[in-house]
Amino acid sequence: MTNFQVDESTLLSTLKELIAIESVNPSLVPSGKGEAEIAEYIGHRLEGIGLEVQYQQLRHNRKNVVAMMRGRESGGQSLMLNGHTDTVGIAGMETPALTATCKEGKVYGRGAFDMKGGLAAMICAAESLVKAKTRMKGDLTLAFVADEEYASLGTEELVKEYTASAAIVTEPTNLDIIVAHRGFAWASVDVSGKAAHGSRYDIGVDAIAKAGKFLVALEEMDIGFNALKPHRLLGRPSVHASLISGGTELSTYPEHCRIEVERRTLPTESKQDVEDELRRLLEGISATDNDFRAESKVFLYRSALEVPQNTNLVRILSQQTRIIIGKEPHLVGAGWWTDAALLNDAGIPTVLFGHSGEGAHAPTEYADFNSLVQMTKVLIGTAVSFCS
Repeated sequence: MTNFQVDESTLLSTLKELIAIESVNPSLVPSGKGEAEIAEYIGHRLEGIGLEVQYQQLRHNRKNVVAMMRGRESGGQSLMLNGHTDTVGIAGMETPALTATCKEGKVYGRGAFDMKGGLAAMICAAESLVKAKTRMKGDLTLAFVADEEYASLGTEELVKEYTASAAIVTEPTNLDIIVAHRGFAWASVDVSGKAAHGSRYDIGVDAIAKAGKFLVALEEMDIGFNALKPHRLLGRPSVHASLISGGTELSTYPEHCRIEVERRTLPTESKQDVEDELRRLLEGISATDNDFRAESKVFLYRSALEVPQNTNLVRILSQQTRIIIGKEPHLVGAGWWTDAALLNDAGIPTVLFGHSGEGAHAPTEYADFNSLVQMTKVLIGTAVSFCS
């Protein structure tokens, strides 16, 4: 299982070609081209080696592409490799955004690190398996999904049609295995006041000033999380105010103020927990201020991820990393959120494994090429061992 070869020149050219395709998420940057072009590039590439390829249309210029390498036995253990094709914007890049440059073993360009390196590894792993005429017992699914950088429409659509015994999201992990990450909730808090002429202190109620009481309470809540027993991989939960808006003009008491909040959650916390927490916070302020009126709403929730460390996938992936790289991978947690949680929620135990580099969402972004080669070899070995 360790004799599979990776053509390094093909891997490098694949990454360069992926970087050259602008796939900026249009939900983040309205002028972004979306993921259709890169999906079609990947689909044609994998059709060319004989894989079954299907597209899932999401919106205009936005689609998933899914390629299947069928196993020789129905019901065998199946594995999914999942990676997102969208990137953040390219404005302000300090190196060429869409023309990959190579220097001292690093490949620079938008998406090189997050996460077109992982996409290139998936493509070249499949090509290596086909070239070696490998026929595993179970299916190998390669899912290239849209919109991870915004609302994860791609993986939400993916799990409606596809499943697997386990999955690896090929985000960059420095060749360690991420078995847990935090979730998040986005919530709005609407504070009501009473509009009045700026001279009418006797009847006006300042919604912005009242919102200040909520902000103080929110900060106290976050400080209070320090007293909780931390998760062994993820630390403590957190909360912060992200956006605030209110008022109409200088001479008018503001009748409304909206604060939007991000709450980072642990695997033990649910959407209901966050809703109850905010409700109690507002009720506590109301109990001491009869003029305080506010409502909260969680408008987007993504659950946290935690996969048991003794699962078959973690065992095999760790074993292949030791055999192929000669490294004992660390089993770690991450503070950020990924599509892995959606796959896990759909009943597919999922971890993250990928190459090294730096610069996610930053002006300078690069992938470490040697680690990308090693990652690709580990993916091949893991697929063969898991699906056989």
